[in-house]
Amino acid sequence: MAAAAPAGSNPDGMALADEQGEITWARLDTLLNRATNALLSLGLGPEQRIGVFANNSAETVLAYLVGLHAGVSSIPINFHLTAEEVAYILADAGAGLLFVGPETAETGVAAAAMAGVGRIIGWRTNTAGVTPWLDFVGAGPDVEPPSHQPPRPYLHYTSGTTGRPKGAVTPPTMFPAADTVAGFFQALRDQVAVAAPGPGLAVGPLYHTGPLGSTRQLGGGKPLVTLKRFDPETVLATIERHRITSVLMVPTHFQRLLALPADVRARYDVSSLMAVPHTGAACPQDVKRAMIDWFGPVLMEAYGGTESGTTNLITSEEWLLKPGSVGKTLPPFELLVIGEDGQELPQGGVGQLYFRDTTGRGIIYHNDPVKTAAAHLRPGVFTLGEVGYVDEDGYVFITDRVSDMIVSGGVNIYPAEAEQALIQHPDVVDVAVIGVPNLAMGEEVKALIMARDPSKPPAREALDAFARERLAGFKCPRSYEVVDSLGRNAMGKVNKRELRRPYWPTDRTIGG
Repeated sequence: MAAAAPAGSNPDGMALADEQGEITWARLDTLLNRATNALLSLGLGPEQRIGVFANNSAETVLAYLVGLHAGVSSIPINFHLTAEEVAYILADAGAGLLFVGPETAETGVAAAAMAGVGRIIGWRTNTAGVTPWLDFVGAGPDVEPPSHQPPRPYLHYTSGTTGRPKGAVTPPTMFPAADTVAGFFQALRDQVAVAAPGPGLAVGPLYHTGPLGSTRQLGGGKPLVTLKRFDPETVLATIERHRITSVLMVPTHFQRLLALPADVRARYDVSSLMAVPHTGAACPQDVKRAMIDWFGPVLMEAYGGTESGTTNLITSEEWLLKPGSVGKTLPPFELLVIGEDGQELPQGGVGQLYFRDTTGRGIIYHNDPVKTAAAHLRPGVFTLGEVGYVDEDGYVFITDRVSDMIVSGGVNIYPAEAEQALIQHPDVVDVAVIGVPNLAMGEEVKALIMARDPSKPPAREALDAFARERLAGFKCPRSYEVVDSLGRNAMGKVNKRELRRPYWPTDRTIGG
């Protein structure tokens, strides 16, 4: 297994840890052998996937690793979603099995029933219909499983621009290309050999592409500690206790860390940190400077998308010279800035950012050739939907967003989902959902409501309860405002930029 080398040289060393305890390399090797053989014995079809719908835990990490070893594609599922939302993803992805944790078991069982998924495996739960994790693992023999099968990339689901989430096939920049599982894990070991040595820490939810990368690093031999949720002082204590060398964060994490009293921050030794990549949203410049002052020049900002992987990267030293930049474009990508007339702009020109994938792949949306085509200017040349420019030194700056997407605390939220839920309310005749400023989260969701009877507008509490019955909490508006008009034009379209403008202090109407 991937744990074989550390298991042989350091069998009693910590390989994986969470709040429940630690797993040694030798124990990890046994668990992976048994669980992989158990999964392979279920006879999933070649196109069937496994859903992972669970809060961060050692078992969640193991579920992803087992899928990688078995050559079965995993579906990372946001553990905040409702049963109906999970069911849609399971059905669209062709799931044949679902892993759940104690917090998600009941919702997972309901979702699996809707989607026709008959196998559910869970840990630390007695929920009816769920096979206990220990029984599942115990059914597999502790022998080396086959590794000649091809590896299968994850299928990530993002919120949909039209109200339905879309599956994005994990690109080779995040999922090393290999012909066999054995070759895939060798590629992971090669990557870990040049990464920061010592344990990594996963503090973001493992259904996100960034934190999920830490599970692949574990597969390559890098120890991993994962926390169920982000608590700033617990994170600092964990860094000190385990001498953590790398951890991926989002700007909201930085703000919560900086909000701790100075004496609390000074109490913990974070000098072991060697690499702190951050992604998910633009980081306010004063926040980033404060983090560099505290942690040292170990921050690295990664820009990109679930569909593409990282397209741009900037180190702390570079950022201090080019504050606000997301860095230079990385191979295999080349940057194009396209103006409104469809022509490429020179340096300094502000336009929509496109990336030429020199491999020719571009980005791929599962079961959606229309969305895939719409993201491309031409084959292999795609956009992530943002506006910006490149300076004379090749550094890219983001200035705006083409789509109506809201980025709150590093989470992408598409207004269409909330709009489709709220328009069903009997007292609502029209609705538009926009992003407005939030100091800690960058942006937050706001709903502008036109009441069916303007003299008796629906109460905020009633609207919120209505939305939460239909949507995951993070997608629901944080505030509601009753308006006389949404300014729809003759074609019925709403100018979201104009609706956002009154709430923002400058012409820039996105967070960061």
